[in-house]
Amino acid sequence: MSANPFWLFGYGSLIWKPDLPYSDRVPARLRGWSRRFWQGSHDHRGLPDAPGRVVTLVESAPDCCCDGIAYRVPADAAAAVLAGLDHREKNGYERHRVNLATRNGDAIEALIYVAAPGNFAWLGPAPLAAIAAQIAGAHGPSGSNREYLQRLAESLRLLDSDDDHVFALEALLSSDRT
Repeated sequence: MSANPFWLFGYGSLIWKPDLPYSDRVPARLRGWSRRFWQGSHDHRGLPDAPGRVVTLVESAPDCCCDGIAYRVPADAAAAVLAGLDHREKNGYERHRVNLATRNGDAIEALIYVAAPGNFAWLGPAPLAAIAAQIAGAHGPSGSNREYLQRLAESLRLLDSDDDHVFALEALLSSDRT
């Protein structure tokens, strides 16, 4: 079976840790969606009895957007990359196709992984202080949940992206004395 090249949009840990072969990498924006720490992580940034919180995308107003990185996956790596991503994102994420805009104005169709409400690991919205407290105490095989948030915030700054949700949580954790 031959595979085709495709674009993949990273909006969470895929921004700083893609762990996949790619032939191109460009900053991109997804309109009408917002990044939220509403998905539980039982397998990477938390444990089954103490899940962490990681980001997913939620449909928002048309003027909202989510910035991230689009990776062009070459055809010769496509099948292996999809198998690896399906395993990496097995904790409630599903594949979707979306249209992105790159910083230079090009439109591209890309694959994303989204954890929708109702999946087995869905935690949903909560007060920011409660989300921050859960992130502060969670740790899993991939490291601390706090590190995940910090790396995401740093990566978004490098993209010159403003994400109120991420930066508000980062500020709460920065002021946390525990």
